[in-house]
Amino acid sequence: MLLAAGAATLGLLGSSLSIAQAAEDPALPGPDVSAQAAEDTVPLPEDLDESSEELDDELSLPVPEAPEDEAPSTLGDTPGDESTQEEGITDPDPMAAAENDRITCTARILAAKVHGSEEPVPCVSFSSTASAAELRAAVEAWPTPNWCDDHGANGKWYVNRFKACGIFPADLTVTNPRTGAVVGRMHYLTVAYAYSKRDIKTWAYQVELLEVSSSGSARGSSVNGKATCAGKCKVAESKFPSQLMGASREPVGQFFLDTTIKTSPKGQKGEGQAAASWSFTNAQWAGPSNSVSLPTPPVRCDNALPGTSKTGCVMPYIPEMVYAKSGEFPELAQHIEYAQTTKNLPGKHNTKRYLTRVTNKDKIKKNRNTACPSSLERPPGKGCDEYPFASTWQGASTGGGNYSRRMINATQNEDGGRALSRFYLYNRIIEKDRFLVWIK
Repeated sequence: MLLAAGAATLGLLGSSLSIAQAAEDPALPGPDVSAQAAEDTVPLPEDLDESSEELDDELSLPVPEAPEDEAPSTLGDTPGDESTQEEGITDPDPMAAAENDRITCTARILAAKVHGSEEPVPCVSFSSTASAAELRAAVEAWPTPNWCDDHGANGKWYVNRFKACGIFPADLTVTNPRTGAVVGRMHYLTVAYAYSKRDIKTWAYQVELLEVSSSGSARGSSVNGKATCAGKCKVAESKFPSQLMGASREPVGQFFLDTTIKTSPKGQKGEGQAAASWSFTNAQWAGPSNSVSLPTPPVRCDNALPGTSKTGCVMPYIPEMVYAKSGEFPELAQHIEYAQTTKNLPGKHNTKRYLTRVTNKDKIKKNRNTACPSSLERPPGKGCDEYPFASTWQGASTGGGNYSRRMINATQNEDGGRALSRFYLYNRIIEKDRFLVWIK
């Protein structure tokens, strides 16, 4: 049986989070993306003023969609800053716990057999991958984000800076403990979606269960569950009531999580990880199935972003600043391309030689003065551009002296720096956060 069309929409997640957000600040924007194109600039200095109310206002501006080829990554391809990992954070791959699920099920069946019971024993566990046909049906039945397709999300979390989704296959098997015969099966997909915001302390998580096929005493089963949160977070709301599952019934669980980091002093950060767990019931069984759990990728929340006092939360995705050679800053883009390619300096797209942000103003000033001292003559209309950026640990001073400088159009240099500052702000690039620079 193919997945039923018209699955319950997961758009509830984004709308509900927006409602929760609006209660805190009605001026805040809708969903955002992981990379900020350089063509969309605002007049921000590269050294952000942490006390500026205007910069708080800039944080509330909407963000344009990223280009289609700026795809999110499968979790693990571009890991986040591991220095903030909290106790209790686990591997978000549900297959990491699959062996324990199987052991639990085997023990349940054996215990029922020892007691002479013939009551069917239900067991549920995740499986490794879904078929292409199942994934296509899931994508058609569930309105996934445009970037969450049926390739990267197959059995894995697919992430960008503020969103994560995945399609995870699983099986419910019902066994007669006396004979060992399987008397019922259900194959289903768990479509999961997590969503954070750059400027509030709450994030959301939603799961939807879609039946692919069922037989015997697995048919007509109901499911219910709850959410937990490990690390620096707490469950603010958990809704996963008992719901019947079938060809045209797709149970949904929806959860809201709050970070528990302190709101002051400035500079606090910490990771939290939500997990949804659920079990099945059926009138044909003596008791519920075992419970399975699907953790989200860890979410980093902080109040450490220069330029704003607002707390925000991000996913473990490393964003990229985009400069286009045919855009507003062609001389700047050409210099960075030269520095990355000819001089082999870090930060290049599709590499793991990341740039990491430095926020100390004295270090930034020293980087800039090392690469572009005031004594260096500037031709009329030209400004001194340095790469790696002065606002990174790879800058001219903090990076050990390996850098490139070039005289470029002064306006492009200044506006390109403002675009970088906006990129930092929108993507919550804090101290030692990693990022790349993509020259197109």
